[in-house]
Amino acid sequence: MKIVTSVHEMRDLSMKERSKNKTIALVPTMGYLHEGHLSLLKEGRQRGDMLVMSLFVNPMQFGPKEDLAKYPRDFERDKKIAERAGTDVIFCPDSGQMYPGPFKTAVEVTELSGVLCGKTRPGHFKGVTTVVMKLFNIVLPHVALFGEKDFQQLVIIRQMVKDLNIPVEIIGMPIIREPDGLARSSRNIYLSADERRSALSISRGLSKAMDTFKTGNRNSTELISIVKNEIKSSGLKEDYVEVIDECTLEPASATANNARIVVAAYAGSTRLIDNVSLEKE
Repeated sequence: MKIVTSVHEMRDLSMKERSKNKTIALVPTMGYLHEGHLSLLKEGRQRGDMLVMSLFVNPMQFGPKEDLAKYPRDFERDKKIAERAGTDVIFCPDSGQMYPGPFKTAVEVTELSGVLCGKTRPGHFKGVTTVVMKLFNIVLPHVALFGEKDFQQLVIIRQMVKDLNIPVEIIGMPIIREPDGLARSSRNIYLSADERRSALSISRGLSKAMDTFKTGNRNSTELISIVKNEIKSSGLKEDYVEVIDECTLEPASATANNARIVVAAYAGSTRLIDNVSLEKE
């Protein structure tokens, strides 16, 4: 497994592989890997001749009062996990490589970036799409894999690829959960024991709403109330609970073909997100 820190070295390596008609798969991460990342790497291993994992804590997607400085980092641990998953290259540039000053350009998907998490985290998705675009231009992947836990991010990246004619196939991968249902996240490490127990109300609420949906209840207001009540009873602070259209992110009826319940809530100061698809049977 190669460790690459230079933008030029990474691009040269990718161009050489492409010249051999090799397929490149990219898994973008900010490190502190968990089972969710591992599922992306395993799928990427199946889809690419060369599997690249980027590891970059992107300052552009953090707000001034967010957790950039304390975001969990453990490169040696991540390196061992990535190697066990069959990763060929870890691309781990520093901020100077990714954003050589003066840096004056950004990529933004309008409308989709201003709703849901975008209301609470203004500018966040502009940072995401800018860094993902840069990674696509550096790594030159044929396929890139993202988790469905960050569902809004996945929709926005798909829209960017479509709008800008980027020749990269975007693969969304299912949420990986802890045995008790909590969605895997690098930020789970922030949770105290009490916060960790309270955080289970998110997946519990989604599960109850899904059970109700499966009985034939297609009332969006009632499904949302089930999740809200579960979160409120646990002491978490709700950011939003909505039924949305999976393509537009706009509020939707639970009877729609592409409906999904999305949630964001705070356990203490830790912001957690989760979602579930209202699949029709």
